[in-house]
Amino acid sequence: MAGVRENGCPIPNRLKKLRCARSFGCGHFWLGAGPGLRHGGRVRVLIVGCGYVGLPLGAELARRGHVVSGLRRTAEGAEELVAAGLTPVVGDVTRLETLQGLPGPFDWVVNTVSSSKGGPEVYRSVYVEGTRNLIAWLAGMPVRKFVYTSSTSVYGQSDGAEVMEESPAEPGTETGRLLIETEEVLRTAARADNFPAVVLRVAGIYGPGRGHLFQQFLRDEARISGDGGRLINMIHRDDVVGAIIAALERGEPGRTYNVVDDEGVTQLAFFQWLAAQMGKPLPPFASAAENAARKRGLTNKRVANRRLREELGCGLKYPTFREGYAEELARVKRPA
Repeated sequence: MAGVRENGCPIPNRLKKLRCARSFGCGHFWLGAGPGLRHGGRVRVLIVGCGYVGLPLGAELARRGHVVSGLRRTAEGAEELVAAGLTPVVGDVTRLETLQGLPGPFDWVVNTVSSSKGGPEVYRSVYVEGTRNLIAWLAGMPVRKFVYTSSTSVYGQSDGAEVMEESPAEPGTETGRLLIETEEVLRTAARADNFPAVVLRVAGIYGPGRGHLFQQFLRDEARISGDGGRLINMIHRDDVVGAIIAALERGEPGRTYNVVDDEGVTQLAFFQWLAAQMGKPLPPFASAAENAARKRGLTNKRVANRRLREELGCGLKYPTFREGYAEELARVKRPA
């Protein structure tokens, strides 16, 4: 795969570059760049869960000329899918029978389905059983790549250490353990049946209208936990989209990739930067009772993205939180 480099992304000598879309990170598109490309470069794509990430992902893939279907549990909001260039389809991953009548086949499938912030029971139904249902349904199709968005919450480290994909994934919560179980379902299918699964462990997503600590800061509801030294790992939504496309085009089946920006930041440093940018005071430190209530399941680690950059050749549009949140602050300050 050695070759010249353009815009920081390795370009294989044996492949002809068709075009580069820089709106979503490293968006190179290769003509004949591996399995799944057909009909002159057009790919049939199914996105499961067209929400905060799935909808802009579908819009970008459609913009590149692919044939994209978006799966949701109900027909509600079908108009926004059509407006983004997607074909709406209705099905529920927790009920295999609702998938049987869906149109196909598909070359690429992306599972970005959400649990809607449910507890362990919902996680098991949506992620573990839902993934099993998708694998069973896709068994008869010529699927060339299946990308699943997991979470960096599967890393339970709390000592501030750097974690890579090979680091122990021993989450301290039941929901985290269910995400690991889902990943294992996919890895087992990859080993036993050559199911072309790629797992992306995605850090805390922020972007337009999203970012838990940022939104708390805007509402003057934020509190600094402990001494503020806990590390936060983030990734902008647009870079998640770019990472998914890179995984579809160049991800190795059976492989796991961390999707996170280049710089973990402490909670205190994050709030100090926000306060300076907005001319506001720092949030107060949390009380002992508040800290005790939040302690369960909290981690403290620095998630590394070297595999994302080096193996997938994926650059980031927002390499740190500063670039991404500068854009969000400009949006907040913009007159209505």
